[in-house]
Amino acid sequence: MKTLLLTGFEPFLNYTINPTMRIAEKLDGAQIGGYRIISRILPVDFNRSGELILRWIDDLKPDAVVSLGLAAGRYKMTPERVALNVKDGDVDNEGYRPVDEPVFAHGPDAYLSTLPVRKMTQALLQEGLPAEISNTAGAYLCNNIMYEGLHYAAVNKPGMLSGFIHIPADHQLAIEHGKLPSWSHEDLLKGVRICLGTIAEEME
Repeated sequence: MKTLLLTGFEPFLNYTINPTMRIAEKLDGAQIGGYRIISRILPVDFNRSGELILRWIDDLKPDAVVSLGLAAGRYKMTPERVALNVKDGDVDNEGYRPVDEPVFAHGPDAYLSTLPVRKMTQALLQEGLPAEISNTAGAYLCNNIMYEGLHYAAVNKPGMLSGFIHIPADHQLAIEHGKLPSWSHEDLLKGVRICLGTIAEEME
């Protein structure tokens, strides 16, 4: 059976709940298509998160890597198309705030996701879940992790699929914040399952 490494993030900034963490934990050990899902939770730490995901890839040797991130304010599930070689944005959980730093000093300016982002988006829409391809993962931890996975694949394991999916807030987080668009946890979980199932079909 093939292995898919699924990552979520811990809570960060003023978001005391991160639905990606709950979803990753829920799917750990699941079988979707021909994949066995192995989940890990990343710290919101520019320095440690990249090291950890590369270590997990080395240890697990997955056939695919899918990372999930919270896009509070988005109302659609958005597979990401592009990862940029830049670290920027808000402070991380350790108080570090990079400005215009490269993820890899001599890496290419950008990588395109190797996940079937169009098919994933179409599959979500067919199941009645709002979705669209996103052309920017920002420059915060989500982009950083997406770039790390794609760079590893390009240099060390070209056959490994890798990419990133942003998801909306869940209702619990929206209640806490007051004005965020949100999905139920059940719909978020369903959407991620649909995306992973589409990836599995692509690899058959």
